Amino acid sequence: MPVPTENRTAERRLLRETAYVAIRDAIVAGTLAPGERLHDTELCDWLHLSRTPVRDALTRLEDEGLIETSPQRYTRVRSLTPQDARDSFPLLAVIHALAAELAVPRLGTVELTELRLANEAFVAAMEGGAATATYAADDRFHQVFVTACDNKDVVQALERMDARLHRLEILRTGALPGRRSVAQHEAIIARAAAGDATATASATRENWLTLGALVERTLAIAAVDDPLEV
Repeated sequence: MPVPTENRTAERRLLRETAYVAIRDAIVAGTLAPGERLHDTELCDWLHLSRTPVRDALTRLEDEGLIETSPQRYTRVRSLTPQDARDSFPLLAVIHALAAELAVPRLGTVELTELRLANEAFVAAMEGGAATATYAADDRFHQVFVTACDNKDVVQALERMDARLHRLEILRTGALPGRRSVAQHEAIIARAAAGDATATASATRENWLTLGALVERTLAIAAVDDPLEV
């Protein structure tokens, strides 16, 4: 009888995922700063893991654009630029628009209530200048459509971009969405409540492009005295 290997394979996958999540979250939060060099030994000591799962995690993070490597020279946290916003947000806009279009026929009273509550939280956090809470509420707002669309490919595509999105938001140099984004959320809710999937998708796409323009602009400015508003 062959020696079972299932448990060992599962364990390796778990260790890789543990390393990936820990390093990814540290990069997104800014604990590992842009340009910071990553050394295998230090990461292994920090995570209490062997080199193999750590290297596997770094390979995945490089593929996702969060780190960069030069053979025999360095592995470091990748600095994000305005070009990253120009690359990422149009794609996010298209995927979220698709999620909205697919979701609208599936929305009921519960989902519409969730949209309104998330938008109320978004407005309250924005008016209070709470950046983290503002973006978290925005995430909850759009997640209603992602969940309701019930499309695993949409979910997987967004999960792959999730870390880069949150890192772009964190590096936004203090800017918050403004009145235009609030109006766009309200338009999205109204069109979704009316059952107009095409119009909801269009409004969702514009909302993401608005956020992208804000993030791109703030990444391009070294220092901002007053928060920008769109």
